[in-house]
Amino acid sequence: MRHRASSAALAVCFSLALVSQFAACAQQVAIPNPPSDAAPVIEGYRFVPVVEGLDHPWAVVWLPDAADSLLITERRGRLWRIDGGARREVHGVPAVYASGQGGLLDITLHPRFAQNRWVYLAFARGTAGANALAVARGRLDGDQLRDVVVIFEATPKKATHQHFGSRFAWLADGTLLVSVGDGGNRPAAIDGELSRLQAQNPKSMLGKVLRMKDDGTPPPPAREGWSPYVYSIGHRNIQGMLRDAATDRVWATEHGSQGGDELNLILPGRNYGWPVVSYSNEYGGGPVAPVGTRADIEAPRTVWTPSIAPSGLALVQGDRYPEWRGNLIAGALRGQQLRRIVLDADGRVLREERLPTPWRVRDVRLGPDGYLYLLTDESPGALLRVEKKR
Repeated sequence: MRHRASSAALAVCFSLALVSQFAACAQQVAIPNPPSDAAPVIEGYRFVPVVEGLDHPWAVVWLPDAADSLLITERRGRLWRIDGGARREVHGVPAVYASGQGGLLDITLHPRFAQNRWVYLAFARGTAGANALAVARGRLDGDQLRDVVVIFEATPKKATHQHFGSRFAWLADGTLLVSVGDGGNRPAAIDGELSRLQAQNPKSMLGKVLRMKDDGTPPPPAREGWSPYVYSIGHRNIQGMLRDAATDRVWATEHGSQGGDELNLILPGRNYGWPVVSYSNEYGGGPVAPVGTRADIEAPRTVWTPSIAPSGLALVQGDRYPEWRGNLIAGALRGQQLRRIVLDADGRVLREERLPTPWRVRDVRLGPDGYLYLLTDESPGALLRVEKKR
């Protein structure tokens, strides 16, 4: 779904060189989709508690050891192992910077976990004045992570507790993608300029989707002149990401600012616009950018305004939800919903629906039993299974 402004509107906006002049083009930045809260409501489903009493859980992953064996991260720094309903804390987790949006965040297993037992953690590291997203790898041995090593840390460091990103996705070649936020809202600055401008700097790791080998070292660069870690640029804060193994497409949901949340198809070496091209508005009013789309920028597949604050993303497969097979399901924090996104064979968005929940939804995953599961960003929070009402 690529939306293009008229050539006349683009010509007017391209002539502006200063950020202070962006408001002059405000009338040209038209949101391409209907209001996000106008999507039809899904009925006939219920949420069944599976694990309760969690403290702001952030991510869940299932172990191949058994269908009811899983790991759950909590933002404040704890990792839980659940086996058949019994809960044990996993020790050996690195110290985290747990402040604001920072803490212990995403988790993934190595594609050959059954052989090597490697678990990967994304987490905030450092201090209030100098922190960054880091990735650690450890070998799971019962309720202990052993041989834990921090294999990556994003640069430059920042002085906010915002926008860590942190979602993982494995590519077919065995390399690992990880999203990193742009450094924070204005007036946050790095080296005298707004932190969010780091998203357009291909030498910086902020505001990016990064790619690394399974030991944290960089592969060949996605584009000449870019940092070898940088896979795509121009992102504000991706908190939902997955790879569709059937199509080899990588999908990501991204937080905008005062609306302008996005669903993007992530391609190597591409620019997704933030903050020079965006449908977002500033928190203090007025547009972030003069245009919402531009010929040299990858256009979002859908845009959500008002903001739903998307977090967590799943692809429906199997027979549990036959009418949803092949659809994306996005969680939403501010929107307190699951968002069903219906795609065509070419990856264009056909329509959307929303399943309201009483909670801020932090993560959405498809379990090995084919059911959808969600984590609530609450304390106490919970892991819930989505089932049809009987």
